[in-house]
Amino acid sequence: MLIKTVDLWKTYTVGTETIHAVQGVSVEIEKGEYVAIMGPSGSGKSTLMNLIGCLDSPTRGEYHLNGRRVSAMSDDELAYIRNKEIGFVFQTFNLLPRASALHNVELPLIYNGTSSGERIRKAKEALKTVDLEDRMTHRPNELSGGQRQRVALARALVNNPALILADEPTGNLDTATGAEIMELFGRLHREGNTIIIVTHERDIAIYADRIFYLRDGKVEKEEDVRHIKNSGN
Repeated sequence: MLIKTVDLWKTYTVGTETIHAVQGVSVEIEKGEYVAIMGPSGSGKSTLMNLIGCLDSPTRGEYHLNGRRVSAMSDDELAYIRNKEIGFVFQTFNLLPRASALHNVELPLIYNGTSSGERIRKAKEALKTVDLEDRMTHRPNELSGGQRQRVALARALVNNPALILADEPTGNLDTATGAEIMELFGRLHREGNTIIIVTHERDIAIYADRIFYLRDGKVEKEEDVRHIKNSGN
């Protein structure tokens, strides 16, 4: 089991108001699965993504990643998990504007102390995986939106993480480019990667195999959508 959450809660206090952003979520995701977390704005999907991505800690409940109980880890331990175990892809790309595509992809390896030669080798390999090896010297402003998202995806892949976590990865892309990026996610999944997509759009969510629907911080339902993909609809 790659991911297991047990009665996961995240509660915030804003003034005199208590907000239960995530309420008692229990999910299990196997290694190699492709899962979407879907829900409207305010449903708790971004908060749940932050908990799964070790960007935040739960108020109560347990979260196990790769057999390790990360819900009880220190900030330093969580930082290590984020760097080594999880590759992040964001809606806004989060690339360094003055750095080349190659250097942007290298960043997670710089943070964990990988040697220069090994960093460059791995970064080039990751860019080749997303079909962008001919753009490695270009800066983000010299790339299209789709190419920038491919750089972000290469950066997510460079550490060979246990999990790729993508937050609205097509949100800043046109429909055709978004479809290309989702096809790339599908290829990476077929190659054995575990992927979680967070989205509010069903036409993006159905690229996955399973969808968890969130509403008011709770998993409202779960749907297996493989039959939809297999039927070609």
